[in-house]
Amino acid sequence: MVRNRIELLSQETIDQIAAGEVVDRPSSVVKELVENAIDSGATAITVEIKDGGTSFIRVSDNGCGIPKDQIKVAFLRHSTSKIRDAKDLLSIHSLGFRGEALSSISAVSRMEMITKTADELTGYHYVIEGSREVTLEEIGAPDGTTFLVHSLFFNTPARKKFLKSNTTEGNYIQEIMEHLAISHTEIAFSFLSNGKEKLHTVGNGNLRDVVYQIYGKEMTQAILPVDFSGESFHCHGFIGEPRVNRGNRNYENFFVQGRYVKSGILSKAVETGYQGFVMQHQYPFCILFFEFEDAQVDVNVHPSKMEVRFNNQQDIFLSVEHAVSKRLLNREDIAEVPIVEEEEATDFSSIYQVETPLVSETPEVLPETKEPVKIKPSFEPFLKQTMEDAKSSFEAIKEKEVVLAEEKPAEIVYEQQTFLTEESRPQFKIIGQVFDTYWIIEFQEKMYVIDQHAAHEKVLYERTMKTLENHTMTSQMVSPPIIVSLSAVEQEAYERCADAFTKLGFQIEPFGGREYQITGVPGNLFSIDAKALFMDMINQCLDYKPTDTSELILERVASMSCKAAVKGNNHLTYAEIEELIAELLTLDNPYHCPHGRPTIISMTKYELDKKFKRIV
Repeated sequence: MVRNRIELLSQETIDQIAAGEVVDRPSSVVKELVENAIDSGATAITVEIKDGGTSFIRVSDNGCGIPKDQIKVAFLRHSTSKIRDAKDLLSIHSLGFRGEALSSISAVSRMEMITKTADELTGYHYVIEGSREVTLEEIGAPDGTTFLVHSLFFNTPARKKFLKSNTTEGNYIQEIMEHLAISHTEIAFSFLSNGKEKLHTVGNGNLRDVVYQIYGKEMTQAILPVDFSGESFHCHGFIGEPRVNRGNRNYENFFVQGRYVKSGILSKAVETGYQGFVMQHQYPFCILFFEFEDAQVDVNVHPSKMEVRFNNQQDIFLSVEHAVSKRLLNREDIAEVPIVEEEEATDFSSIYQVETPLVSETPEVLPETKEPVKIKPSFEPFLKQTMEDAKSSFEAIKEKEVVLAEEKPAEIVYEQQTFLTEESRPQFKIIGQVFDTYWIIEFQEKMYVIDQHAAHEKVLYERTMKTLENHTMTSQMVSPPIIVSLSAVEQEAYERCADAFTKLGFQIEPFGGREYQITGVPGNLFSIDAKALFMDMINQCLDYKPTDTSELILERVASMSCKAAVKGNNHLTYAEIEELIAELLTLDNPYHCPHGRPTIISMTKYELDKKFKRIV
């Protein structure tokens, strides 16, 4: 066996290895530099990149700058002004604190820095390439600091090979800039990619304005403010209405101590709070800011500072889940069906008319002619005036578009409608049933459509949940007992979740070997194959852990409700639909079935009139 000598690595190699922990792509560079700019007290930060940040990155700020005697020190490893000893790690209130950013970036790029403090007459230009100092010279500069990063990973081609396309890398940087803009609304951010402005915020401290700039008007109109506290934290921000959900978690934004983080516990708490409001595999929109007592959270978990560790996770989960669910309840959330209006094209035929021959059914070959087609003005005596009117009209339209583009979102006030209330019920006019599935109801100036299956699902779900909460769940006895045979894996899953089955109303006993006998099933299941339902529940249990028992109950209750609810294509009588509506009135959230699908949609009389061209 060949034994290699143990030797110390060169400082250059050490720096490049250490840089890999902090700088893995251009977005890491931008994140570190912008966070340092924020910590410097800047009120305006501009980021410009080219080729996804691989060839050029510039970060400029108007912060405090770096004094001349500290410039070289700032590029040494573990040099920082944020902490002094290990005890300070328990009370970190800045974004950057490890002291590795500038050292790591300069180790894998050609880097320039121009900086000036407010009390100095001139600034300084410092150039460092691959951790090697090139020059330090005096230069005229404005207050603040500008970093220029050229040829990222020029000396580590293996790392550069694993970068994605320039467009993708640029998108990563834009995502980071958006998170920083959300968490620091008091700072004006500007982001340019290949000369095109991708993000611009005004820094007026208004979070709703930043949401408008990043997510657009539709999202701004669909956010709900929240403000609540737990035992060890305070939270505020926005959550989205259920209708603006997405198929991934990209719209879940969590900020702890002012820092954007990814947290499984926070995501799970918010998603559980939305349970019953959105469909499965759909995720909500939220921007939530958490402020913890210093001893209750650890931000020094990973070099990227994207992960945090909490002390009291159970309190956090329950508080967030309860607050989100409570905010979504007691709101009329009936989706309206809009009428898509066709855009009217501008008709220029009133200005010019082209004389063309009529085309017969059998086209004829026209002889060539040197005479041009005559263009005859429709208002020949007033042609000049007509053109001036058209020009002024176009200018007015253009000015209106500019005003609309610059218009800031106003506070959206939602009117509380009163469809599903006891006071409104006498005004309901049940029109009838279509497709043996949907019921049409007229109320005031709207037409409401109720999905009988989704509505009945919700009624059964709420009814079952209340019996569970009140410990009044009943069982109906089965004679003869139902015998089921479970595999070893299924047996283990059942034993792990046996308490959940008992709470739901099942009565199950061992019957020898791998057999079990079911002597009782939930009392609210009628005409349901209890054996098939039990096996379906066992299969679901395979994916659950012991700590997921409560979630298991909710999921299975939703499944039970679905199986027992009246189906589509079943004809109901007027008395039955009236009774169903009466039960909907008693629910906390009658607008979504347990799986998140809407139970009711609406269309206004105005929209119908528009569709039938009664209103033009």
